[in-house]
Amino acid sequence: MAAWNLYRHRNRDGSSKDWAVRSNSDGSITTRWGKTADRLPGVSNRYGLKQFDIERQKQAKGYVLVGEVDIDVNGNVVFPGKTSATPSQLPEPDSNPEPMPAPPVEALYWTIDCHAKQSIRVEFGIEVRRLIGVIQNLSNGHTTPEQEWNGWQQFIDATLNAETFELSGQIKSVHGVLPWLFLLVLKAKGFKGVDIDIATETARDLSVDLKVEQDVLAFFGTDLDSIRETAEVLGLLKPRLNLAEAMSNTDDCWF
Repeated sequence: MAAWNLYRHRNRDGSSKDWAVRSNSDGSITTRWGKTADRLPGVSNRYGLKQFDIERQKQAKGYVLVGEVDIDVNGNVVFPGKTSATPSQLPEPDSNPEPMPAPPVEALYWTIDCHAKQSIRVEFGIEVRRLIGVIQNLSNGHTTPEQEWNGWQQFIDATLNAETFELSGQIKSVHGVLPWLFLLVLKAKGFKGVDIDIATETARDLSVDLKVEQDVLAFFGTDLDSIRETAEVLGLLKPRLNLAEAMSNTDDCWF
């Protein structure tokens, strides 16, 4: 068995779920997940991610490190010095951790879990490609190499065959504001069975309301007025009513 880092997320109703991760010799990352128990049935193997980054994504979503464990090929969780583990044996996270200063925001962390029924997965894939086309027209080919975000291709590849999938990654300031707006649009549309989470390094979940996300806009070196036209095209903001233009198109009713 190999060493894994085990994390736990506690829900408001008192239940909890676990997630574990390890790095493999071939450079891939394997994750396991499930309800807190002696076995984690869910498993995924991915390339192109660093364990440190994916762990920070989970921490940003409220997962707390439980400790290092062994997990066999069947997903059975074994703590060091024990032959088995049950929910009651799993150690509780520190209920009074020492406060840590919030680190400066260096990136946004996003995850998507698409487990919707096939018809919705098809609709979601169509919307992904439509949005990417709209954004390409908006950017007008002016994206510089360091701004290239690998999420575009990830979403295209994942939705081509309308299969269930999980994706995660980062958006850094050099990527520009468009990847974040893209994810916000998909999140705002609320496809049933498609869970999208976006968080800062301080574990704050981001809303789809741009007006309350001024600090994130500043992170990308912009503000609401600067991106308003783009946000209106994408449907994140309602178009402002131009009263002068509206009145110029009406007949003079004074007499």
